[in-house]
Amino acid sequence: MTDPITPVLSANWADERAWKINNYERTGGYAALRRALRMAPDEIVAEVKDSGLRGRGGAGFPTGMKWSFIPKDNPNPKYLVVNADESEPGTCKDIPLMMASPHTLVEGVIISSYAIGASHAFIYVRGEVLHVARRLQQAVAEAYSAGYAGKNILGSGYDLEVTVHSGAGAYICGEETALLDSLEGRRGQPRLRPPFPAVAGLYASPTVINNVESIASVPPIIANGPEWFASMGTEKSKGMTLYSLSGHVARPGQVEAPLGITLRELLELTGGMREGHQLKFWTPGGSSTPILTDEHLDIPLDYEGMAGAGTMLGTKALQCFDETTSVVRSTLRWIEFYKHESCGKCTPCREGSWWLVQILMRIEAGEGREGDIEKMLDLCENIGGRSFCALADGAVACLTSAIKYFREEFEQGFHTPAWELFPYERSALFAAPARTATTGAHA
Repeated sequence: MTDPITPVLSANWADERAWKINNYERTGGYAALRRALRMAPDEIVAEVKDSGLRGRGGAGFPTGMKWSFIPKDNPNPKYLVVNADESEPGTCKDIPLMMASPHTLVEGVIISSYAIGASHAFIYVRGEVLHVARRLQQAVAEAYSAGYAGKNILGSGYDLEVTVHSGAGAYICGEETALLDSLEGRRGQPRLRPPFPAVAGLYASPTVINNVESIASVPPIIANGPEWFASMGTEKSKGMTLYSLSGHVARPGQVEAPLGITLRELLELTGGMREGHQLKFWTPGGSSTPILTDEHLDIPLDYEGMAGAGTMLGTKALQCFDETTSVVRSTLRWIEFYKHESCGKCTPCREGSWWLVQILMRIEAGEGREGDIEKMLDLCENIGGRSFCALADGAVACLTSAIKYFREEFEQGFHTPAWELFPYERSALFAAPARTATTGAHA
């Protein structure tokens, strides 16, 4: 472990008008691009491989290896697609990055496109965040004006078109193949694989799809060298990353630190839980990752540490809940989200998530029945791993882990409403809901 705080991607966030190209260049911006254009594309791929950079969107797949899967003998054009469709509940790292310093991403896009031989790059941004889309469009326009994008970039002979594309508002489009369908103008639904995007992605051509933070990490790697990047983090989880703290914490926000830091350390850096309260449970990577408890405060927040604890690092969205929070209520809200956002293509996901919501609503209202917990676990077993994409897996992960650690709370739902056990007005996360007298369902 190196220093507890490593501001690299976030180093200029507090600067005056950091999103303007002149201010970005003043702090060394686009110097990495100039160096990259003097290198062979394969050398860039090799440096990214040597750095140990792993995908920051959740899966943690080695970025350089992903780039190397692009077939060189394919006559079709090659594309880079940046997945900026951030919409995982609790995840809030990519949007602040794009708002504060969009040129960090744009420079990464140009270097990465050059490395894989792409002549067209797309940044697929969530449609609801119109302010982010406008800032990205402005940054891309500035890059064109400065000669960093377009024809004959910096006299190198390399041409690249960069397009900012706004999605139509669907969580499922965060899944890479559903994103490709949406980008092509079709309904966003996951594709059956193989073929994989590296072989037949956008417009049936070789395509690399990477998360915003993954691509934004490329310029500092090229500027400082792979050894510099690999010196941070742990043996198998290299580099720095953005952790997002939210919930019942004293100071929520983003903290950039080396992989392998613990939640205890992050809480100490940010003032801990809200005054007078204790941590009850938390998500390491957003709502689609199995929850953990205060017993896991000292487990390294890296890919291996989280896997060892039976969960995933995911997007490093650390939602922290204190003792005032009902696990049943939180899980119900998460499952409602996945039910609503299911694209409907797979029967287990479409129907199973609906039934989970019905049972959880009964339990929340204190009207649970004997066997409901076993029925939910059986449903989870028939949902997870039986769909085209990982949405179903994420949907059941929060529930199965909640039952694992807090089964007694679900059992209390057989006779006592959750809002009596945990009055919602005590929790800063939830407004007091209106309830009907008959079922306890929310109006």
